[in-house]
Amino acid sequence: MHRFAKFVLVCAKKEKENQLRGLCLALLLPSIALPQKLKVYISVDMEGIGGVVSDQQLGPTGFEYARFREFMTSEALAAVQGAKEAGATEIVISDSHGNMQNLLIERFPADVTIIRSSPRPLAMMEGIDSTFDAAIFIGYHSGTQNPQGVRAHTMSSARFAAIDLNGAPAPESRVNAAIAGHFGVPVVMISGDDIATAELKAVLGDVETAAVKRAIGFHAAAVRPPEASQALIKEKVRAGLQRRTAFKPYVIRNPILDITFKSYRPAEILAYLPIVERTTAHTVRYRARTILDAIRFLVFVGNYSVELEP
Repeated sequence: MHRFAKFVLVCAKKEKENQLRGLCLALLLPSIALPQKLKVYISVDMEGIGGVVSDQQLGPTGFEYARFREFMTSEALAAVQGAKEAGATEIVISDSHGNMQNLLIERFPADVTIIRSSPRPLAMMEGIDSTFDAAIFIGYHSGTQNPQGVRAHTMSSARFAAIDLNGAPAPESRVNAAIAGHFGVPVVMISGDDIATAELKAVLGDVETAAVKRAIGFHAAAVRPPEASQALIKEKVRAGLQRRTAFKPYVIRNPILDITFKSYRPAEILAYLPIVERTTAHTVRYRARTILDAIRFLVFVGNYSVELEP
């Protein structure tokens, strides 16, 4: 056979072999388990941390604050561990209490991002967007209109007597679930006292809950040792993420925000703005385009003071 003809036959044979390899690879690829992205947002408050019962655990002037920063950090770490066991590939944590500088950042894994300090436009949910697959709330408390719950308040216990969205009470958990829902992200788990966890469950349905204490009063609770709370949080975070497809994002459309102040003066002054309606002596109404506008308005109302000016 002519050399050229032999060369052509060899090339054709190799081409068929390559096509066969390609076909085999195409058939094999679907059966290969490729790593899946699971991006998780964790918002961590402090009033709902196991053992917290009063302001003595909640700020730098409290005699137990240093210890309870440790417990808060440990509960956040338990959530991280549960998330990783469920397959989380990326985790962002929001320090969401007080001055938002409570978590001991040196204790977290190197691949975790922590958002700290304030003010910030989305408050306790700063940094969330549509790239996340699930949101988790740790250490949450019930809202200011709830007659039960340890340290029950919404945003500011000193300033607000009531906050409503579309005519219904809006505890922080509901507001934050709606912010997550704006981006298509479902809330899959919440920890706190039994009142706070039940409050969000009434809004979202069968969300995973870790009731780390039983509320007795505003400043009293039946608590469990820190290790028990952390183990429960880890278990419930893992469970929530494992069945995350069962949850739907919580969406509030055309939000109408009603804020009732403990003093009449903020309502009077805010009503000078054409975007604000004064509905009672202590209450103003803001009709927002989205929940993001609503939370930005709340952050402004809660943070602006002439004392900020030089």
